[in-house]
Amino acid sequence: MTGRLLLLAAALWTASSLAASAEPNTIGALRFLGSSTIPNDTEVDGTPVGGISGIDYSPKSETWAMISDDRSDKAAARFYLGKIDLSEGTPQVSLDRAVILQQIDGNPYPNGRAGGEVPDAESIRFDPSGASVWWSTEADRSLGVPPFVRENAIDGKAMAALALPQVFAVNRGPDRGPRNNLGLEGLSFTPRQDALWLAMESALYEDGPIATTTSGTVARFTKFDHNGKLLGQYAYPLDPIQAVPTGESADNGVTEILALDDSRLLVVERSGVEGADGIWTLYIRLYEAAVADATDVSAIPALAGAQYRPMTKRLVLNLAKMPELGTPILTKIDNIEAVSFGPDLPNGNRSLILASDNNFNPHQITQFLAFEVLP
Repeated sequence: MTGRLLLLAAALWTASSLAASAEPNTIGALRFLGSSTIPNDTEVDGTPVGGISGIDYSPKSETWAMISDDRSDKAAARFYLGKIDLSEGTPQVSLDRAVILQQIDGNPYPNGRAGGEVPDAESIRFDPSGASVWWSTEADRSLGVPPFVRENAIDGKAMAALALPQVFAVNRGPDRGPRNNLGLEGLSFTPRQDALWLAMESALYEDGPIATTTSGTVARFTKFDHNGKLLGQYAYPLDPIQAVPTGESADNGVTEILALDDSRLLVVERSGVEGADGIWTLYIRLYEAAVADATDVSAIPALAGAQYRPMTKRLVLNLAKMPELGTPILTKIDNIEAVSFGPDLPNGNRSLILASDNNFNPHQITQFLAFEVLP
């Protein structure tokens, strides 16, 4: 859609669909219910299932959407529609169909060999109307593709685009804007469905260095109203990398967010540490982040050296330290990149699902973890 972005309608999502009475979500603790995996050779509608980087649940249709970060390499960029049955506690996942994401001209998105606006989808949320999905993609500096947010109908047809602040523009020259593969990772509507939050994975170049084993960094979280108006932007403080790598690489960043109310979010932080054998160990933490008295940094072009108050955060769960994860059913925690509330459990408490991106790597798995939300 480069050069002819879809025009926004009068409202990004219709006021008639707003759930003004929606209650804020509270998370006191999480109780592990069970886990399951999708085999790496699974196919749906002729497409390989993998790279699951975002999931969302629609109470209206009792349907789950799951988006792949396949850059149209193994199949056209797509999301899946399906079910997750929690009646036995352990999540039983079934995928009904693959939906190809279309550009405004009706064609699928291209891959890197073709060039153009190559997507790297990282998050997906049902529109409050239930008739479409919103999804975000990272930056590809080599192709000059900035992060973007799009709306597509349930059948994949292109509908709308969200105008993003100029600070997210990709610059091929000076090191400014989002780093390659560290663009928009999180997207979430507020419970009242009158605002949309976006989260970057890590720091912009001008906001400082990325996380190291000794120091963290900051990622910009941005809030819009239902007309696409910027309401505020805040600096989320990221942890340092969780262990010293014996291999070549390691990182830490935000992989997803889930709005709890107008000013609090559940944040997934993932730290990956490569071993000498090339196998990665993943350290996953869930935080409750709050705007509180944080500074609106939307008018601050560079956070490095600037004076501002970051968001606050409280640890909800460190998956590496859960006693339940010592059971044989969970021999590893993989690359968790997706989170969504699910249906209410029989006792009235909310369910929460985490899902992993296997990177289409035979050494990794597409994993689903189910939790009960304890208020």
